[in-house]
Amino acid sequence: MGKSVSPVQEVLSYIKTNKIKFVDFKFMDFPGQWQHFTVPASELKENSFEDGFGFDGSSIRGWKSIHESDMLLIPDAKTMFFDPFIESPTISIICDVYEPATKEKYDRCPRNIAQKAEAYLKSTGIADTAYFGPEAEFFVFDDVRFDSGPNFSFYSVDSIEGKWNSGREENPNLGYKPRYKEGYFPVPPTDQLMNLRNEMVENLINMGIDVEAQHHEVASGGQCEIDMKFNTLLKAADQLLMFKYVVKNTAKKNNKTVTYMPKPIFGDNGSGMHVHTSLWLKGKPLFAGGGYAGLSETALYFVGGILKHAAALLSFTNPITNSYKRLVPGYEAPVNLAYSQRNRSASVRIPMYSSSPKSKRIEFRCPDPAANPYLAFSAIMMAGLDGIMNRIDPGEPLDKDIYDMSPEELKDVPSTPESLGHALRALAEDHEFLLKGNVFTEDVIRTWINYKIDKEIKPMALRPHPYEFEMYFDV
Repeated sequence: MGKSVSPVQEVLSYIKTNKIKFVDFKFMDFPGQWQHFTVPASELKENSFEDGFGFDGSSIRGWKSIHESDMLLIPDAKTMFFDPFIESPTISIICDVYEPATKEKYDRCPRNIAQKAEAYLKSTGIADTAYFGPEAEFFVFDDVRFDSGPNFSFYSVDSIEGKWNSGREENPNLGYKPRYKEGYFPVPPTDQLMNLRNEMVENLINMGIDVEAQHHEVASGGQCEIDMKFNTLLKAADQLLMFKYVVKNTAKKNNKTVTYMPKPIFGDNGSGMHVHTSLWLKGKPLFAGGGYAGLSETALYFVGGILKHAAALLSFTNPITNSYKRLVPGYEAPVNLAYSQRNRSASVRIPMYSSSPKSKRIEFRCPDPAANPYLAFSAIMMAGLDGIMNRIDPGEPLDKDIYDMSPEELKDVPSTPESLGHALRALAEDHEFLLKGNVFTEDVIRTWINYKIDKEIKPMALRPHPYEFEMYFDV
């Protein structure tokens, strides 16, 4: 048998064989966006995967003060991929963030939190693997403009598909515009983004991501979805960031733009990120059983944990002020905290596509694609584990159409938080379940809450809203 090659040796060999000129290091900031810097390929050596590369952490959102800014990036060789969007031959490697003085992983590094979550899961003995399958919806626009100043504020988005353009002079206007709430899913030419989505899928597959399907979504104006195959918690989070990177850059190459903002269009469906999850132990699925919808007792307790901690969870899974513009009745968003088989109006759904125990999973429908996946997936798993450990009963399932139920029938069904502020207050009061195994820390929770209040909620609250002029200018 030949000698096995380490991931580090594979990277160095790939650079040499493919005449790679640059190495791009990608890492995750606190709120949830990839950051990067680049070095010539000659700078990446075998010891780089232990010694790392220094950088200034004081300019990264939610991280260091200027007097303690030095930080260290250590590349994870197993995450290398060829970057098709850079002109010079370039590979990208996802990195972990370390404290240079102690060589310990940085507590506020979201990828570190996901790694601690996976380690904690194994330590419980309940399971050794958590699988996640996110379905991140997005809008493809042809034009976007926005600005804000002391005396003005506006935004404008446009799409060749937008129903609002059915009367526009386009020389010629060919008329194929999906009607509001009817974009799911007519064939081309009404679906004008088929070729673009296929190009996105090809790029994803070439970068090692398994894709299950692509399709137009419900909203007019270019709403789409591409579904990746499930993966382990850390890998699913890594791949979701690769996915967003590929989708945005493929769109830009085609002179279009993509947003994962949950609610960019008024009066039509917003973009969610339904998250499918299951637990496994020694290669065997733990969520299949003889209970409701074919679920095991373990799975039902997992659901109980999610529903109990949902308000706090949403501060991570629906982390921006715009998230709560989507979580309103009437647009297929799950505003009532209940569970059901097949019923897509419930916040937790049990898909019934297959009877195989391996496919048994639960689908948390509240999250949206603005989430930092390392934090969101970790928090979902921690809530579910708390449900299992404390045998939290999820209550009775809700198999009626929630949107057709009377107020009297709904009075005992809890609702999602009305705003990011409400979700953050819930997190402040309910986060003990996140601290187990030191997965999240008090510092992480406090910093997250303070960052969101200071950088997002307060600035938003200070500014007049354009629609206020519509309502109030003549008072």
